[in-house]
Amino acid sequence: MKSLKVSSSMSHQPATFLANMTIEAAVERFIERPQIGGPVLDDDKHVIGFLSEQDCLSCMVESTYLGESHTVVADKMRSDVLTVRPDDSIIDVAKTMTQNKPKVYPVVDENNVLLGIISRHDVLIALDSYFTDN
Repeated sequence: MKSLKVSSSMSHQPATFLANMTIEAAVERFIERPQIGGPVLDDDKHVIGFLSEQDCLSCMVESTYLGESHTVVADKMRSDVLTVRPDDSIIDVAKTMTQNKPKVYPVVDENNVLLGIISRHDVLIALDSYFTDN
């Protein structure tokens, strides 16, 4: 079971965001690609933050009271991002996810360059497939 690796279950083309992107543009990206959160990247595809639908929702609610929003992703993103590597065990990621940790992890290489993401949904599919096949 430890042989189940993140690389076999991760999403390779996730929705990603830029720090200077408006929250409205980020919301559009979330709508286009149903995903509850995603990495914020610099120009070299290094993960520098994480933005969730919840971050966007709170900003959009504030905007309804204040009028037009001028908020950008950098204003709302988390900068303390937990990441995983492609060769990490799905079981280890699943254990971490059960401890009120993020529901989506960016998958990065040794240089912190984004390779994809893995979500709780992806982990559940991998575990279900393992148990169904064995």
